[in-house]
Amino acid sequence: MKRQFPRWLIPYAFLAPASVVLGLTVFWPALQAFYLSFTEYGYDITQPPLWVGWANFLRLWQDETFWKTLGNTLVYLVGVVPVLAIAPLILAILVNQNLKGMNWFRVAYYTPVVISMVVAGIAWRWLYAETGLFNQILSSITGQTIRIPWLTSPNLALISVMAVTVWKGLGYYMVIYLAGLQGIPEDLYEAAAIDGSDHWRKHWDITLPLMGPYMFLVAVISAISATKVFEEVYIMTQGGPRSSSKTVVYYVYEQAFVDLEMSYACTIGLVLFIIILTLSLIRLRFAPDQELNKLS
Repeated sequence: MKRQFPRWLIPYAFLAPASVVLGLTVFWPALQAFYLSFTEYGYDITQPPLWVGWANFLRLWQDETFWKTLGNTLVYLVGVVPVLAIAPLILAILVNQNLKGMNWFRVAYYTPVVISMVVAGIAWRWLYAETGLFNQILSSITGQTIRIPWLTSPNLALISVMAVTVWKGLGYYMVIYLAGLQGIPEDLYEAAAIDGSDHWRKHWDITLPLMGPYMFLVAVISAISATKVFEEVYIMTQGGPRSSSKTVVYYVYEQAFVDLEMSYACTIGLVLFIIILTLSLIRLRFAPDQELNKLS
């Protein structure tokens, strides 16, 4: 008589290949990075890590560049998240209309999402050039030669990069909102119209309250994405000028692969991990179970 495979092991058997891959590519490198945070390692990778305890964290506390990059990341978060929480909802309301040709508008708004950030970054860098399209448009409007340093001014570089992030994410979050809007019964809007709530007022009375869970989801996802921004900065400004657009993730890259300070880069990465983990816990803590079920 053949022995049957225990039924309770079947789910684990299916999970085993993915668990092995994740263990080798995610969990084990994460544990190594945590260990390297307490060592000195990087200049000569042939030498074993030297245990230094909390020295990297003390250095981090006194590192003015780190605090500047952390400040830039917070500015990025504060500037991008509100826009990405509201603007895609307005777009979703507009493209949710049952009008001829509206599918083309949905495709147009979503197209930036599927464009590679490398391609988008290079294109926007051309647009932002002193002789680029934006300055040419301003010059034609004013009748004067305009040379705004979009990416070379410490006051404008970060804002210019933030605009690319917003442009790239509008379509993605619009789709999330569009899914929520299509789940709202039309009867509610008809009842609101009878009560005198019509046109944009019905969205204030019905759409916004019912879209609350989706707005919260978009806010947290965009906040996590904003703290991890890298490609835009690397392609368009490389953290300049004078570190005005340098973010925490770019600083990790710079320390690890430019200055070859692997252990210090792991320390910065550990701080970033704590920030992202905190945002994720906020998402789980303040979203009711009922709302999570709606969004799943």
